[in-house]
Amino acid sequence: MRLFLCGDVMTGRGIDQILARPSAPQLHEPWVTDARHYRALAEREHGPIPAPVAPSYIWGDALGWLERFEPALRLINLETAVTRSESWWRGKGVHYRMHPDNASVLESGAIDCCALANNHVLDWGFEGLSETVATLEGLGMETAGAGESLAAARAPAVLAAGAGRRVIVLAMGSGSSGIPSDWAAGPDRAGVWRIDEAEDAPIAAVAEQVAAVKGELDVAVASVHWGANWGYAVPGEQRRFARALIDRAGVDLVHGQSSHHPKGMELHRGCLILYGCGDFLNDYEGIPGEETYRPELTLMLFPDLDPETGRLTGLTLRPMRIAGFRLMDANGEEADWLLQTLNRESEGGGVRLGKDGQGSLFLETAIP
Repeated sequence: MRLFLCGDVMTGRGIDQILARPSAPQLHEPWVTDARHYRALAEREHGPIPAPVAPSYIWGDALGWLERFEPALRLINLETAVTRSESWWRGKGVHYRMHPDNASVLESGAIDCCALANNHVLDWGFEGLSETVATLEGLGMETAGAGESLAAARAPAVLAAGAGRRVIVLAMGSGSSGIPSDWAAGPDRAGVWRIDEAEDAPIAAVAEQVAAVKGELDVAVASVHWGANWGYAVPGEQRRFARALIDRAGVDLVHGQSSHHPKGMELHRGCLILYGCGDFLNDYEGIPGEETYRPELTLMLFPDLDPETGRLTGLTLRPMRIAGFRLMDANGEEADWLLQTLNRESEGGGVRLGKDGQGSLFLETAIP
């Protein structure tokens, strides 16, 4: 069973402004008050960006690789509210919003499931969250990690994957990623499934959800939004939490995000742990300060799992580059840099990557 995973997909703000139906450009940030400023920064970096663009524009070269690899499921972390709401969250410095009429960009990528437990889905209030979920569901996309109550936020998305197989997706977000405590869903309160990765209670909650729905040929994916935006270090509580999801909760793959750049990975009992997938799409081009991480470089991840055991049987990573609010193939030097970085950061995790003749990275050796 082949899946497609990636990091944060942020289609709001500057990207929303180049789409067919942009939201009002007014922002409530300390330094930038007009979303069009982010387009101007990107154009200064990479040249003119056409507008309005077709819905498929932002995916660029990624669409060809998706067709080639033919994953059974396409899962993203959608770090953007999809709403007309004007109820921006006071006291928060950054607010991402994409107009619902622009949600066709997700359709053009044939996205199957959006994880929503992150630190931007409620940027435009509870009204914005409700419209986000309704818009995505109206387009036939599953969601996980946020909803009208804690039960709804915890409920897994269950997706058919052919031949009687299914993919079960649960999504949760930690306060360590910047999710405000006021965003936590409750029994009668909308919000996200907000967890603390240092605690055991979320493990038990995941185990309960997985046990209730997981069948013989199903694989379970836990999407976890956690940690700081920058830095390669993986805190001990994240490693413990990820391994416990596999050992005690029946999860087969841990899909971690929040870091703005790819981080290391690990094989635990034959199951893949991705500690940070990096931003997949954003409007950060031309913003200085963290160049050493090369945040413009990102990855398409295609893990192959044995549906009978959940174990990883293969892994291909396609290096990409964000340029002009669009995904482009990384060049040879960029792919080499990602290869060296990932191998360095995954050392000791049972993973070593190689590079093929087309510039894709692949699982070269795996230590059980």
